[in-house]
Amino acid sequence: MADPTRLRVLKALTGVLETITPANGYAHDLTGKVFRGRDIFGYTDPLPMIAILEQIEEQEQQPSPQTSAKAHGPWTLQIQGFVADDRDNPTDPAHHLLGEVKKRLIEERIRDRQRDILGMGDVVTELRLSQGVVRPADEISDKAYFWMRITLGIVENLNEPYA
Repeated sequence: MADPTRLRVLKALTGVLETITPANGYAHDLTGKVFRGRDIFGYTDPLPMIAILEQIEEQEQQPSPQTSAKAHGPWTLQIQGFVADDRDNPTDPAHHLLGEVKKRLIEERIRDRQRDILGMGDVVTELRLSQGVVRPADEISDKAYFWMRITLGIVENLNEPYA
């Protein structure tokens, strides 16, 4: 079974983030450590790791002509990164991972002059990043972590969600 448009975008984003590896010039190796739709992790999960979640608030799509099945609008995702703490400066590793994630996403945004973001052709038309927030271990996580929002411009054919 084919995947719907948004799931294909999430899988493409996962693939892009998993290219953060030492072989590609990064300090971290995220191969197999990027998860979609997970918000509960345990002691057996790998570090560092990334979680991609949809924002809770739904955003309106832009109006399209009545005869069109296509819709365009923003889609906001939250990216969370978890790292092993540094004993003296617990959030330093999270700052490093956040920097690498931002760098990789910007590389993706400017690739092909914004004409093929995430390798999705004209499906993803925009990629915006928030500044991100870094936090020490707390009631949310027993490890230092960061979170940031990214907003993608998405064009969907509502009549053909699997096309």
